[in-house]
Amino acid sequence: MPGSHRSPAAHRAHLDALNISRLTPEQALGSLHTGPGGLAEAEAARRLTEYGSNTVEEMAGKPGWQRLLEQFGHFFAIILWIAAGLALLAYVLQGDPAMATLGWAIIGVIVINGVFSFWQEYKAEQALAALRQLLPLEVKVRRGGVVYPLPASQLVPGDIVYLEGGDAVPADCRVLSAFGLRVNNAILTGESAPQSRHAEASHNADPVLGGNCLFAGTSVVAGSAEVVVYATGMRTRFGHVAHLTQSTADTVSPLTRELARLSRWVALFATALGLVFLSIGHAIGLPWSDNLLFAIGIIVANVPEGLLPTVTLSLALATQRMAKRRALVRHLPAVETLSAATVIVSDKTGTLTENRMRVLDVYTLGRAHPADTPGLPAVLKQIAGQCHNLLASGNGWIGDPMEQALAEFAGALPQPPSLRRGELPFDSERKRMAVLQQQPDGLHLYVKGAAECVLPLCGMLLMPDGEQPLDAAGRDRLLAEVDRFAERGLRVLALAYRQPAALPLDESNLVFAGLAGIEDPPRPEVAGAIATCRQAGIRVVLCTGDHAVTASAIARQIGLLQGDGKVVTGDELERLSDTQLQLRLDQPDLLFARVTPEQKQRIVTVLQQKGEVVAVTGDGVNDAPALKSADIGIAMGQRGSDVAKAAADIVLLDDNFATIVDAIEEGRAVYANIRKFLTYILTSNIPELVPYLAFVLLRVPLPLTIIQILAVDLGTDMLPALALGAEPPAPAVMNTPPRSRQERLLTPGLLLRAYGFLGLFEAAAALFAFFTVMYAAGWHYGGTVPASTPFYLAATTACLVAIVLGQIVNLFLCRDSTVSAFRLPLRNRWLLGGLAFEAALILSIVYTSFGQRVFGTAPLAAADWLIALPVLLAMLLADELRKAWQRHRPGAAADTRRGMG
Repeated sequence: MPGSHRSPAAHRAHLDALNISRLTPEQALGSLHTGPGGLAEAEAARRLTEYGSNTVEEMAGKPGWQRLLEQFGHFFAIILWIAAGLALLAYVLQGDPAMATLGWAIIGVIVINGVFSFWQEYKAEQALAALRQLLPLEVKVRRGGVVYPLPASQLVPGDIVYLEGGDAVPADCRVLSAFGLRVNNAILTGESAPQSRHAEASHNADPVLGGNCLFAGTSVVAGSAEVVVYATGMRTRFGHVAHLTQSTADTVSPLTRELARLSRWVALFATALGLVFLSIGHAIGLPWSDNLLFAIGIIVANVPEGLLPTVTLSLALATQRMAKRRALVRHLPAVETLSAATVIVSDKTGTLTENRMRVLDVYTLGRAHPADTPGLPAVLKQIAGQCHNLLASGNGWIGDPMEQALAEFAGALPQPPSLRRGELPFDSERKRMAVLQQQPDGLHLYVKGAAECVLPLCGMLLMPDGEQPLDAAGRDRLLAEVDRFAERGLRVLALAYRQPAALPLDESNLVFAGLAGIEDPPRPEVAGAIATCRQAGIRVVLCTGDHAVTASAIARQIGLLQGDGKVVTGDELERLSDTQLQLRLDQPDLLFARVTPEQKQRIVTVLQQKGEVVAVTGDGVNDAPALKSADIGIAMGQRGSDVAKAAADIVLLDDNFATIVDAIEEGRAVYANIRKFLTYILTSNIPELVPYLAFVLLRVPLPLTIIQILAVDLGTDMLPALALGAEPPAPAVMNTPPRSRQERLLTPGLLLRAYGFLGLFEAAAALFAFFTVMYAAGWHYGGTVPASTPFYLAATTACLVAIVLGQIVNLFLCRDSTVSAFRLPLRNRWLLGGLAFEAALILSIVYTSFGQRVFGTAPLAAADWLIALPVLLAMLLADELRKAWQRHRPGAAADTRRGMG
């Protein structure tokens, strides 16, 4: 773009790139006062102090004050604002100080609830930010002649960095040497096609197109390179276009949409109910003040003020539990989406296996040999030891575990070391790698890769008496050897060479040197995780680039493939239409082998077309499309590329398939917990509502005041509800199929249990306590009582206490909809803390002068606390009987999963 359109800082970054791109690699190093061995540690530390951390300042989101104000504008808050406005209006019109007190009390509740919700969201954001620090972007850097991993934030100008396919470029860099290097500059150019990069000086007016500079925020698609950093942090080009990568809108999860729907439904229901009963009160001649009080009470009683902060905390706690189980949640909505996962499309290496590879056997000179057999052909070890992109470090090798296994098999190579003159990097289409090495006797070409891709290039075969022609029959025999290795679960690589060789690099007319059988044993815990998935109704589809026989052998070892399981290769997949693939995916035991990342994405898309909720694992840069297409993208934290991690919703810190199952278990627990505290919160609406119906329809003194309703909703109920949100996964949570995507949080069964069952018992207990105290004090039906009468205050207090005691019983009942409350272990420390808080708060409301003044209570005798006990014991017994019936009736498991319990 023209310089006149750039800011001064952006123009400076452009000139920096332009100037260094015109230099040779040696001149570029000199201009940055560094050398081939990199910076000394002391100099690097000095430059870090001078230039600052290699980080880009994030775009400012919504300011805190704006997010705080939003807490006062959601549906629940709006309904409470209306109730407060009505109370204050009544005070203005009638001068009743009780209405003014009520109005200001409701406003106080709105403020307290809003601040609490804001604080919970803030703490959740802080927790996620802290968890993300578990995965700092690391780069391979050379300092003082030693290569080692370093957090990218500590890079400084002059650092020597090594990059390869799948890496994100950590800073603006000048290429010093490159082999098959291709980068994706879409973030700068909008063009997603990979672009080649080289080390030669360039005189192009645009360094992005010039060919020897890499820019922060872009990604390496293929190849490898040694580069020198020339700009970091806000001095990079990415520092001036950061808004392009930070303007993505927040994901709206199914849970978010469902909560918004629930909020609207409850708010509109409360308002409609208030207006209906306002009309009823007017029709029966209720005085204006009593009628308005009645309507406000109906509205306040039906608004679950604590719901939204409880959901926020439940999700935040789930992310922390997942992190402890080695699953890092990058996007909070993924916590809930996991609970609906029906299919996991998993790769094999490092996820199902240990990614701890070693060459076990080789086939060369016409027969198989153990890898440690003396006297194996030197050229076989030269190919294994030099056809790779590993970096030597003080502790061994840094790079791909399979290449490390080959390098360890090769052992120490003869000195002097060879020099690389050319490279064709491995990619998912070629399935092989070729390097041109300068040896003392000339150029040698070394090739390694999948046997079916290397053998067609071979015209000769290495045998004990020298090189012999390789015909079609010979290739078939070699492919049979490949199958024999693969049947043992070994990964198989073909090794070939040509010498002498020449530039340009040409892979034809190769000599087949041998096969390397590489062992990568399954993780011991994976078989159990696969069995858990079967039990939970979650299908696991193996999708690997490995040989079909190898993949099948590993799948059978871990129990993924049973009976007449079907293996579909990439070539077969290419010939299937989407309709045929959908039908093929109906087969229960199925795995895909020798597939490309593009085919993997297609499998994910077709599964979604079948109505599946798909979780997919990936580690390479080419896996990013599949990770983004999936409902839940899961990247590998240890071996995953930076691009894959950025595209994923969840990152596995241990690259272990069993961790995915743990994460799904936590996701299911989150959804179940939201249902638990939703039942708990909605139950108290009925004992808060029924006193107002009795007040109007039976023409009795008001058994419960509005301020006492608020004491329950935002006082005694709050911490116990939060405790239900922190319940650990139930032992049986993985024993049922995944919930349907169309399933609602608020089901008829949940409403029936909360409103038509538990709530009625609590309402009966509350009214029984109120009328018992009233009649004991000499009141008779039809009599009027001033609001300040001591026995009336004691009666409303008894009503309030009965509701709180009912909610204590309800807390244990809501821990599970079918399992007896007496059989559930108390592993939740939040639960005991919530109960202690609830008890302390109700005691302070009843027995302190401040609590009596604010909430209109009076001290109770010890016997008054026991008045509601028979009704509450009946409630406990009735729900235990309901649970027993629910457990033993036909179809109980399915209905429980749908929330009918």
